[in-house]
Amino acid sequence: MALLLVLKAGLLAALYAGLLVYALVHLLAPWLARRLGSQSARLVAVAALGSLIVIALTAGIWAMWSFFLSDAGSLPVLLKKLADLIDGSRSQVPPWLATHLPQSAEALQQTLTSWMRAHAAQATHIGQETGRVLVHILIGMVIGAMAALYDTTQVHRFRPLAAALHQRIVRLHLAFRQIVFAQVRIAAINALFTGIFLVVALPMAGVHLPFVKTIILLTFLAGLLPVIGNLISNTVIVIVSLSHSLGIALVSLLFLIVIHKLEYFLNAKIIGTQINARAWELLTAMLAMEALFGVPGVIAAPVFYAYVKTELSAAGVV
Repeated sequence: MALLLVLKAGLLAALYAGLLVYALVHLLAPWLARRLGSQSARLVAVAALGSLIVIALTAGIWAMWSFFLSDAGSLPVLLKKLADLIDGSRSQVPPWLATHLPQSAEALQQTLTSWMRAHAAQATHIGQETGRVLVHILIGMVIGAMAALYDTTQVHRFRPLAAALHQRIVRLHLAFRQIVFAQVRIAAINALFTGIFLVVALPMAGVHLPFVKTIILLTFLAGLLPVIGNLISNTVIVIVSLSHSLGIALVSLLFLIVIHKLEYFLNAKIIGTQINARAWELLTAMLAMEALFGVPGVIAAPVFYAYVKTELSAAGVV
């Protein structure tokens, strides 16, 4: 019931942030414990570890935000680069499509400004939601660090209700950790296939696209985000390919469709191996959760399904 309420209340980002810090502290705390003898030393070390993890994750979010506010990542600079790519692709697309492409970076910026004015309410809502989610993530990380500090440095003498609740959290944490490690493997495989296509296959055909290293890095980082990450990296690859020729853009699109169809089942296989679930089980869970909760449901499905199956297995029902 609590997990369903998390989805309904929009607290999935906070939950995942807390579980991430909790999992990292639990992963590194035993290494510290073996090197520190006294209880007080372990307490200080784990507290410092939790603080460092929260600071590092917060600094990473702040660095990304600062980049988009800097000269290198500012909107005018990004629009200029995007306009250059669009201008290079103008001669490669049909005339009826070329007439709808912006003529310059200023025209592109004007188009976006007009769209934002027409959708001011939606844009304001998105901005408010972004700030709200960032605050939730920060609070979730602090809660995760505090919970991990207590869990790794205290001797537990739980009464029945507290013991049952603690067991639920432990199993949810294990399910989350299995899924996260599997998602990192998936992102690495995705970046590897993309790198082979951009660095090996296309150059062998005499095609050299710009920003290859950036695209591969973006593919890996975006791959850490289920579903939406692939959409981001795929869009960038197709736009950059279009600046070379329409044929290369179509080849890139075909490659992405084929490779991601294969990866869709590979992802289910990798994650399924981690949580002892078959591919069709995970795909069914993702489909059902998407129908009920949209994109957040897809993101939550692997972890929630892994947790539910762990509980059912522990009860001896499945």
